[in-house]
Amino acid sequence: MTSGRGRGLRRDAEANRERLVAAAREVFAERGLGAPLDDIARRAGVNIATLYRRFPDRDSLVEAVLADRLDDLAGLAGQALRRTDPWDGFRWFVEQACAMQAADRGVTEAFTACFPGSRGMEEPRTRALAALDTLIDRACEQGRLRPGVTSGDILLFLMANAGVLRATRDAAPGGWKRLVALLIDACRADGERTGAPLPPALTPEELHDAMVGARPLR
Repeated sequence: MTSGRGRGLRRDAEANRERLVAAAREVFAERGLGAPLDDIARRAGVNIATLYRRFPDRDSLVEAVLADRLDDLAGLAGQALRRTDPWDGFRWFVEQACAMQAADRGVTEAFTACFPGSRGMEEPRTRALAALDTLIDRACEQGRLRPGVTSGDILLFLMANAGVLRATRDAAPGGWKRLVALLIDACRADGERTGAPLPPALTPEELHDAMVGARPLR
């Protein structure tokens, strides 16, 4: 028979875990995946020893947060599938996924990282890619998405967007929108260009500052 004290300890442990994941999501979004774990523990209202009891290393905490974000991505793909127009669903998904990166530094970095052994990430990753494959198939069958586009290409878009965000976050925080508009336009089937205006181009000064900021340190 399980004692009331034992159930209470388990509830406390689960509550601590939930607080830590929520705090890590916020801190990683603000400061990236290299943010100090002490800061995450403080924001969660626990000590660092409690953090390490729940998550033995940084990777296990990052994976817990990233699994949630992959679940959000799968949710976006599901919403896109419910749109009546297949091309509109595809376009909307790409825009929203890239906007998620722009709003969250942790997502920007995590989308270019690899956690091959994570069981917690496998289900939402598989679900997101399956929905994306369906989005692509529908838009191709409609004739508005150029043949040959794959879900792997969209992952390349996210990797490219992550790089642009890292380089321009301070100098030109809206620069990613132009990249995404150009990428989506490149996916259109022949004759499907809309002529819609692109987001503003970066100024020479913004480009210079971004390139200086992206230059590797010696």
